[in-house]
This record gives sequence, structure tokens and C-alpha cells, in this order.
Amino acid sequence: MDIYGSGLLGFLHLTWQSAGMLVIAGFLMWLGIAKKMEPVLLVPIGAGALLANIPLGGAAGNGGFLTVLREAGINTELFPLLIFIAIGAMIDFEPFLQRPYTIFLGGAAQFGIFATFFLAYLLGDGWLHILNFTLKDAAAIGTIGSADGPTTIYVSAILQTKYLAAIVVAAYSYMALVPIIQPPIIKAMCSKEERSVKMPVFAGATPQKVKILFPIVTIVVVGLISPMATPLIGCLMFGNLLRECGVTKSLSASAQNELANIVTILLGITVGGMMSGAEFLKAETILVFTLGIVAFALDTVSGVALGKLMYVLSGRKVNPMIGACGISAFPMSSRVVQKLGLEANPYNHLLMHAVGANTAGQIASVVAGGVMLMLVG
Repeated sequence: MDIYGSGLLGFLHLTWQSAGMLVIAGFLMWLGIAKKMEPVLLVPIGAGALLANIPLGGAAGNGGFLTVLREAGINTELFPLLIFIAIGAMIDFEPFLQRPYTIFLGGAAQFGIFATFFLAYLLGDGWLHILNFTLKDAAAIGTIGSADGPTTIYVSAILQTKYLAAIVVAAYSYMALVPIIQPPIIKAMCSKEERSVKMPVFAGATPQKVKILFPIVTIVVVGLISPMATPLIGCLMFGNLLRECGVTKSLSASAQNELANIVTILLGITVGGMMSGAEFLKAETILVFTLGIVAFALDTVSGVALGKLMYVLSGRKVNPMIGACGISAFPMSSRVVQKLGLEANPYNHLLMHAVGANTAGQIASVVAGGVMLMLVG
């Protein structure tokens, strides 16, 4: 038998791109396992990248199972919609319902999406022609700033951008790195006095009827404002309705557990499987990641900026840090603000206020994704 031609020795076909991606795959899994940085995202993504870059392995080639998963779950937008049902079933919107003004923080924190979109387009086909970014590529890159993996996948798949793999990996990577990205920005913008501001506890419970009507009304309102966002907001709010209606407890439990776990595994390993060295290690990929971090930073800056305005207008009763939670990285961003609040003031518990802004950002990011599709789709 000719071992050189039979494919039995994969290392004979190892390229520098494949070798580099194997290292990156190991690094992602190390972050998830050793550093416990969003392991439910980084471990499957790292494993998928590992499988995709084994020379002659066949996992990500024509007919490979990772290719089948990509065609069935990513190209059809099925995985992000299913994961949104699970997310909706997990989210308690009560902190947002008790502080509805946080919807403005959620809206403000989407600024990075559109700013990055314009920046990418100006650098590409729009003006300077430095980069090979079309209008649709630029729009998809901008959605990295939504800090919402399912929305990023959904918008990028519909726009059929050639940078889908890099965009999706950037979105999930930066979501996992929120505890590293956001604190320096928040500390630079907010003094210790501002970070120390205590906010009042929530008064009473939200009536159950309100919690049941909320997802239904949200679907109608968002659907009428941004029709292209209907599938995303519909699945998110359907999951929440299962949680709150009180008569579908088994379905809600399945959505929160079995559905969430299965789709997370499939989505993570599929995203990792898109990280082929030959396609991923390019100059354009580095630029996509660079623009993605710009989008995240601008989202945080704009959210905190509105938080500081609320701080002034409220007579220093609103802690401006909760503006950083207007991005849709739930619940990572809320944890960051809670930790920073306790560092500035040991008696400062901002978690529920931060969660209110975070869940508002979840809705706002979906609307922003729909608006982007209406603009360039």
C-alpha cells in the first residue's frame, strides 16, 4: 500500500495554515477549560476548528459532517433561530419591565453596528477601495457589534457574505472576551464616584399578565417596525412565552435544557468547522476581527455615554456603568458591571439593573439586525 497516496499519513499534507489553526483551536479550548472563559462556546468551537484542520480528515470537506451541519443549520439560518427559542425561555424580562427606560440604553449601544458598517464600506467599495468589502460584506461585519451570535449568523447568512466564517467566529470570540474588553473602557469613562452610585432595589413584582403579554406585544411591535427581524424576535419571544404563560412548563424546561444544550453543541462545533486554515488565515480575516473589536468598543462607549447622560439628568441616581450592558452579550456584560460596582462600593449591587439593560440590548440588537437587512438586503 502506498501510504503517501492513501491519505494514511495526514501530517505529510500539513500546511502552515492548518498548523496555525490547530494551535488556535487548542488555544480556544484552553481558554474555555483552563480559564473557564465561556466554555460552552469556546470548547465546541475549538473542537470544531481542530476537526476541520486535520489534513485529509474529511470532517469539513465535501460530504463531511461539519459541511452537512453548516448547510443544514447555518446556511438555512435554522441554528440561530432555534437557539433564540432557548435563550427566550431562559431570560426573565422582569428587570427590564420594571425599568423600561433601559430600552434607550439598549438602543444606544447598537451605535457600533452602524458606525462599523459605514467604516467598512468606506474602506471597501464605498470610497477608498482599500479593502475588498462590498455593501453586504460591510453590513455583515457591522453586526459583529450586536454582541449577539445568533443575530450575527442570521444576518450574515441572509446577506451571503464571503466572510461568514470570520464574522461568526469574531462575534462569538468577542462575546466570550467581554470581561476583558469592557472594563478598561468603562473605567476610562466613569470615575470611581460614578461607579459607586447605588441604585434603588426593585419595588414589588411585575404582574403575571404583563409578563405574558410582553412577548406577544413585542413580536407585533418589532415586526411592524422592522419586518426583517420577525423570525429572530418571534423565536426569542416565543421561548419567553413558553416560560411565562404557566401552562407549558415542560416545553419551557426542554427549551432551556435539552434544546439549548443540543443546539449549542451543534452550533459551536459547526462554527469551529468553518475555521479552515486556507480560508481563515487571510489578511481580510484579520481586518474583519479588527473591525469587530471596533464595533464592540463603540457599542460600549455609546451605551456608557448615554448612561452618563442619564446619571446627570437623574440627579446622580443612575449608575452610568449600566449603559455598557446595552450590548446584547447576556449575561456576561451584566456580570462585568456587577463586579465593577462592587469594586467601587462593597454595598453596591447593580446586577438586576444591569440585567434590565442587558435584556433591553437583546431586543435592540434584533431590531438593529432587521434594520440592517432592510437597508442592504
